[in-house]
Amino acid sequence: MFDIFIDTHFSAGHHLRNYPGNCEHPHGHNWSVRVTVRASELDHLGMGVDFRTVKDAVNKVLDTLDHRNLNEHPSFLEINPSSENLAVYIFNELKPDLRSDRYKVHSVTVGETPSSGVTYFEE
Repeated sequence: MFDIFIDTHFSAGHHLRNYPGNCEHPHGHNWSVRVTVRASELDHLGMGVDFRTVKDAVNKVLDTLDHRNLNEHPSFLEINPSSENLAVYIFNELKPDLRSDRYKVHSVTVGETPSSGVTYFEE
């Protein structure tokens, strides 16, 4: 098995509805994102998946989040745009584009700060 990853980021604002503290107020983050794709074997070029393939798929998803109020995003009208929910959303959006007979999206890590974040994956 090979775990291929890319690190990137986006900037966006949000607030956590019904949160008992400061995060209930609008604020922003420079969110870090790590996407890991797991490959079972290498292709004829010796790659599990081309980094460009991963970057293009991730950029397509993050472009819908970057410099936005995440609470106004259609996927977060009913649920809070927490790091956890963002990680699930990004993962699910990537599943169709990062899947082949050799590889699939394995995990998405979202960080609000350099020292705090969450990783989502499916068993």
